[in-house]
Amino acid sequence: MKKIYLLLVFIFCLNLSEIYAQIKTDPDDVSQRRAKSNQDQQAKAKEWVASLELKDEARITRVENVITTHLIAVRDWHNSHPYTQVPAGINPKTGDKLSELDRRMIAHSAKPDSIHQNFMEGLRKDLNEEQVIAILDKYTVGKVDFTMKGYHAIVPDLTDEEAQHIRGLLEEARERSVDYKNMEEISAIFEIYKTKAESYLNSNGRNWRQLYKDFVNKN
Repeated sequence: MKKIYLLLVFIFCLNLSEIYAQIKTDPDDVSQRRAKSNQDQQAKAKEWVASLELKDEARITRVENVITTHLIAVRDWHNSHPYTQVPAGINPKTGDKLSELDRRMIAHSAKPDSIHQNFMEGLRKDLNEEQVIAILDKYTVGKVDFTMKGYHAIVPDLTDEEAQHIRGLLEEARERSVDYKNMEEISAIFEIYKTKAESYLNSNGRNWRQLYKDFVNKN
């Protein structure tokens, strides 16, 4: 009786694994999900370009294609390079163990430079710099202006020179961020540049930690 029971359990598990494998590798299902994702990227590109209110239909189509191509390239690299490809070591600067996000950022930052170059060059063929910035802001949900407001609130007497330097760092963060798929990774890029901004303020005679503490206590 026990042997029969074990045999039935084995057959059940075997069938279950076969079903799971079929679901996981069903090419039709994969193809449908990819097609749906491509449509989502195209819809996003159309929405962003529509906000520019361009008049030339051929120009609109070219810019939409540049954005869609970039979104798909970033998605494909993201999906084909999981964090598990990066060994679970330590950050050599801090000694802290690499987090899952750290490992994802390492994997996803290794994409070919041509992905970024093709995107920026493609935008600049048909858009002026103000319009290019508008697209980058769409991609990063306006993080540059939002973060600058935070610095002005925390440092009320921020000088024009300081503000210009910090904005330059955030604009660099914005451009680098368009090579990442989701907001968690985009925010991680901005954190790198916010750390640089805060180090700059400290080196300019400010005490960032105290300024931030005072701001929190006041609010």
